[in-house]
Amino acid sequence: MKYGKLICMAYICAAAIGFAACGSGEASNAPEIADNNGGNEVVDDSKWRVGGQVSEACVDPATVTQVPEDQIKAKGYEYDHDSLTYELVWSDEFDYEGLPDPEKWDYDTGASGWGNHELQNYTRDIKNAEVKDGKLVISAIKEESNGADYSSVRLVSRGKGDWLYGRIEVRAKLPYGKGTWPAIWMLPTDWKYGSWPKSGEIDIMEHVGYDQDVIHYSIHTESYYHSIGTQKTATKRYAGVSEGFHDYAIEWLPDKILFFTDGELTFTYQPTKYKSTPTYKEWPFDKRFHLLLNIAVGGDWGGVMGVDESIWPQTMEVEYVRVYQSPEIKAITE
Repeated sequence: MKYGKLICMAYICAAAIGFAACGSGEASNAPEIADNNGGNEVVDDSKWRVGGQVSEACVDPATVTQVPEDQIKAKGYEYDHDSLTYELVWSDEFDYEGLPDPEKWDYDTGASGWGNHELQNYTRDIKNAEVKDGKLVISAIKEESNGADYSSVRLVSRGKGDWLYGRIEVRAKLPYGKGTWPAIWMLPTDWKYGSWPKSGEIDIMEHVGYDQDVIHYSIHTESYYHSIGTQKTATKRYAGVSEGFHDYAIEWLPDKILFFTDGELTFTYQPTKYKSTPTYKEWPFDKRFHLLLNIAVGGDWGGVMGVDESIWPQTMEVEYVRVYQSPEIKAITE
């Protein structure tokens, strides 16, 4: 609801004759009203009653928070989405042999559990990430590795491929089986709004092997993430994601993110659908991000149904990664 409308209704309540429609009444237990961040705030409604009910037309102006204009995000952009053009700005076609191109990829390494009690150690080893036969092959292997029971790889384009807005496309074939948790996703390069989830996360594709052929698309922000039950996400079933290649993509615009599989729009995150005046808490996606490709093993989500120890090794094969940007979007955002 618009702020002006709220304040206007509050004035109407205050101007009522005699015992106004918003007149005082005997207080009862205050209701719980869900806030925009998914929590509950207890409101003392005793000043805003009509008889024995809370009037929906009467709003306490003190509860209306004005957002400074310079803090409002994802609003005021004018462009014709259907007329946007895109130019290729970064890609890896994997038309070489050996380790991933060091000019384009780096690694996150270690066996820390990665915040999700994961079971793998991420390495830089060619047995976990090798380019061959025109594909990048990411392998998760059951073996002792730096104190962990599995080895895998987490490739990152950080510092070598960082973008603000654009179309990101990855063509991949996924692993299968209980305990696999592959992802194609993005994280902020500079963490301008603070630590996770404040600076955001974009999950282009996630898959957990115990729920075969179900693709998950999600974003995470300070207001919207799974730990507080407010995550914005969608799922779609595609047969054979571990038997054949599929295209996973996002179109990241200054006011929304569209998710696609094989060209089909599967999810749109547009913060103004949830809050009339978004801030960085709903839209930290106005800073540069980089790409990550990995297979996790087990963990709080991937391992919730256990880990099948008989299926390893498992691979995610990637035919290409392509990043495009729109001159029209650059013109209105730079």
